[in-house]
Amino acid sequence: GGSITGAPKLKAMEILQELETGPRGIYTGSIGYAALGGRAAFNIAIRSAWLSGGRLEYSAGGGIVADSEPEAEYAESLHKARGFFEALGSEPPPG
Repeated sequence: GGSITGAPKLKAMEILQELETGPRGIYTGSIGYAALGGRAAFNIAIRSAWLSGGRLEYSAGGGIVADSEPEAEYAESLHKARGFFEALGSEPPPG
């Protein structure tokens, strides 16, 4: 599907690779479990934090469509991340 990377998928992934500063890691991947008896639960890792190499990382994003305004999308991403920064007693990046 294109809900995480966009559509057409391959071209969108090429553009993301050019624009993003590094690999996404777990961000937008799948986290979950499969249990005995056939139970399972999975979700997409958005607005998630993880510890990597002694560094705490957090990612948040928004949906981009043809008429998206970059400044508004950036502001929305900061808004989504605000709770994370507040929980740490930190300030989000300027926006």
